[in-house]
Amino acid sequence: MKEKKYGIELTNLDTNIDPKEDFYLYACGGWKKNHPLEGEYARFGTFDLLRENARKQLKELITTLSENPDAKIHGTIAQKVSDLYNMGLDRKRINEIGIAPILPLIERIEKAEQKDFTDLVAWMHLGIGSPFFGTGVGSDPKDSDKNIMHVGEVGLGLGDRDYYIEKNERNEEVMKAYEKYIRRILQLAGYDEEARQRIWNTLIRVETLFAEHKMTREERRNPLARYNLMTMEQLRNAYPNVNWDRYFNGIGIENLEKVNIVSPKFFEFLNDFLPTLTEREWKDLMILDVIDGAGDSIGDAFYDASFEFSKVMSGVEEETPLWKRAMGVANSMFGEAVGKLYVEKYFPEENKKYMLRLVNNLKTALGKHIKELTWMSEETKEKALDKLSTFSVKIGYPDKWKDYSEIDIDPNLSYNENLLRASEWYAKDNYSKLLKPVDKEEWHMYPQTVNAYYNPTTNEICFPAGILQSPYFDAKADDALNYGAIGVVIGHEMTHGFDDSGRQYDKHGNLNEWWKKEDAEKFNALADKLVEQFNQVEVAPGVYANGRFTLGENIADQGGLRVALSAYLDSRDKEEMIDIDGLSPIQRFYLAYANVWADNIREAEILDRTKSDPHSLGRNRVNVTLRNLAPFFEAFNIKEGDKMYRPEEERVILW
Repeated sequence: MKEKKYGIELTNLDTNIDPKEDFYLYACGGWKKNHPLEGEYARFGTFDLLRENARKQLKELITTLSENPDAKIHGTIAQKVSDLYNMGLDRKRINEIGIAPILPLIERIEKAEQKDFTDLVAWMHLGIGSPFFGTGVGSDPKDSDKNIMHVGEVGLGLGDRDYYIEKNERNEEVMKAYEKYIRRILQLAGYDEEARQRIWNTLIRVETLFAEHKMTREERRNPLARYNLMTMEQLRNAYPNVNWDRYFNGIGIENLEKVNIVSPKFFEFLNDFLPTLTEREWKDLMILDVIDGAGDSIGDAFYDASFEFSKVMSGVEEETPLWKRAMGVANSMFGEAVGKLYVEKYFPEENKKYMLRLVNNLKTALGKHIKELTWMSEETKEKALDKLSTFSVKIGYPDKWKDYSEIDIDPNLSYNENLLRASEWYAKDNYSKLLKPVDKEEWHMYPQTVNAYYNPTTNEICFPAGILQSPYFDAKADDALNYGAIGVVIGHEMTHGFDDSGRQYDKHGNLNEWWKKEDAEKFNALADKLVEQFNQVEVAPGVYANGRFTLGENIADQGGLRVALSAYLDSRDKEEMIDIDGLSPIQRFYLAYANVWADNIREAEILDRTKSDPHSLGRNRVNVTLRNLAPFFEAFNIKEGDKMYRPEEERVILW
């Protein structure tokens, strides 16, 4: 006799809400009431609950490492992780040491002369900061087996360029909070009022200019716009006011032949702008980068200043507990080493086998969908199916683990010094990959991460062990739940290979127009309709969703839903299609999907995410997306006149 499996958690529902009127609130209203937003969070949802569970698991792993005999042996992973974690907890020592660890860095900048500018930029790019521009090694988008050097735009203190450019009440509030934060950390670092005013004036003037010349969110979604390969000679001629040879030598790279300039428009501006900066101005910007980057590793007062700023940015009301902050640092520095311990304890092998079966079923279903498309030609379909067949799948954890032996954690040094040394190692590790073949076995998330990804340059989908837990995945759950939750996530990541950005990469992971022109035009016409559906959603008074910015994720959500349902139906025997708690299998499937995006969120966070997050808000990932799907209407008897109904001629189906 087959083991009976559980269905939907009924307490997640709000049965006072009509699913025909607002499906998200019907499916998630109970969850929202049962998980009131605590002061620590700007948003808390099912995703965050899963992350909290993972954090508790990691806390148990990391805190017990000190009991391991290896923790007493310098150089072991147990010693490194345990000591780094405990150093983060030792706030008394951190506060006593204070800013002393960064004073030599500030002194080096202050003593520099104009001729040292390029050397300082290179030195800071080795794990200290990222002034003026950024560099990193990654695969060549048009020759994905090779690693090349990429040169990209500078980051901004406020994250998104619109905070500097758009004039409105919210942005003014954010800017005031930003100024207060900058002035406070400068004060803590010993700068008087005159210096604080000078540095702030320089920072806001320069960052506003950077913002005006950076790519927009929508432009960044176009991989072809981000690919501008140049020889070193072309680079020198195009942007002569940066001493590129000296810079690359400074980060340990010689005889470089080609680089990819991610944003030519920005570098045209930077080339003209750098000569206008005075020595005092660039020194101030670099020093501020050092202070800001040190964060709470140089004292609680710096964390308090950052927290006050985040209260305005995201609406949080309470500080993140110290153990989470300390554990987060140790976990990020030694992610795969911690991940190895994590999967040994929390990821049974049967979970991997179950996932492989799900992935295979989803691949088969997506193949069927591609074959049945009415808007795509047979020629392009054949190539799409070929790309799908070559998808690489990573589940749970990597087959080979990262070697951290060269990172030394010395408890005799300060917390900040240890972090800087580890950061330098990571920068050099990345640069060391230049001109080497791309390691396609490398993972770009740690096993304990609650997330998943599709990488277009390796044509791979990855599902770390961290996300393969309830309520996303549970071998004891009804299959309708697993297909509606983790199954949709699988389909979502697969569909990224065919979204507005991912579709531009071929089966080898190379940027290559493999679509017929007419098919691309039909795809774009459908995508534009989907953009408009989300553009019409008011996320806060007078603020609307950005359907263009979120297009890739919205396409993937819809594709994931459609493909996962087909995979579920194709894998079922008729006798298995039974009701549980009065809910049909298809109803449970859609409810499981909605429950994945249950959350409570502050308005400040909604406003910030609308600018910075390429994912739509949870409510819209449910209500807007589902209103395109006929099986959803049938499952809940939604008809014309119901708010959740969308006329057939207005629906958009891509994959």
